[in-house]
Amino acid sequence: MTPLAIVAIVIIVVAAIALVAAASRRKDLGSATGQLSRETLKRDRARRLDDSELISVGVTGKEIERAASADRGEVAVPVASTAPTVWVAPDEETLGVTRRQFLNRSIVVLMGLGIALFATVSFPVFLWPFRTGGFGSKLRMGKITDLVGEIQTEGGFLYRPEGRMWLVEYPKSAIPKGQVVYGSQPSWPGMEAGILALYQKCVHLGCRVPSCDTSKWFECACHGSQYNQVGERKGGPAPRGLDRFAMEVSADGVLTVNTGMIVQGPPLGTNTTGQEAQGPHCI
Repeated sequence: MTPLAIVAIVIIVVAAIALVAAASRRKDLGSATGQLSRETLKRDRARRLDDSELISVGVTGKEIERAASADRGEVAVPVASTAPTVWVAPDEETLGVTRRQFLNRSIVVLMGLGIALFATVSFPVFLWPFRTGGFGSKLRMGKITDLVGEIQTEGGFLYRPEGRMWLVEYPKSAIPKGQVVYGSQPSWPGMEAGILALYQKCVHLGCRVPSCDTSKWFECACHGSQYNQVGERKGGPAPRGLDRFAMEVSADGVLTVNTGMIVQGPPLGTNTTGQEAQGPHCI
């Protein structure tokens, strides 16, 4: 998962928690209005029944009010007209946004921004096609016989920058031991066919590991880790052998390297080829 996706998920979670908290507070405030007593409800029900009986016989509301005033000895006095009052501008604080409204609107805005950010990060991953070339994709390298010839011409090490990999020859004599160590790995089809694709990165601290023309090993200049020609760790602080890529071999002998699938290197002590340094070390 990418860092942007993680940030988007965190924002959405925080916005959801805030929204739930605001909804709970609103519910608490709404439930604080109280309830009418049983006696009040009974009296109000009886009053509505009396009013409905009067309306059913054609008595209007004004007549009911006049009759009630007459019973109390009150005399209706018309209200004298008065001069219009001077208009006063309302208080700005009265018209302003309350704190509760501000918080509610802020929560909605933050949640909207979180969803928009999550959509911006996630939708391209699901809707756009994956890359068809370069590191992280499957790379067609060519026929294995041709690649082995190039490896031998280059002194045992063939570098492919588009895949950040070293192509080396895996000896036929090492296949029985290799079957035991690597037989279940997705890199084995290519190794069994006589070739291996190694990730260029040192497993110690990630430096790019160069080859050594004299020792015929890989020797890291950063901290002195050493690997034999097929990437098995021989010395230094590296915790394992060089990582390698998954490989596929077609029926006509064409090698395809999946640089999106990195296979962890062999553990310490692995030595399927028995290769020792063939000359002075570069490091």
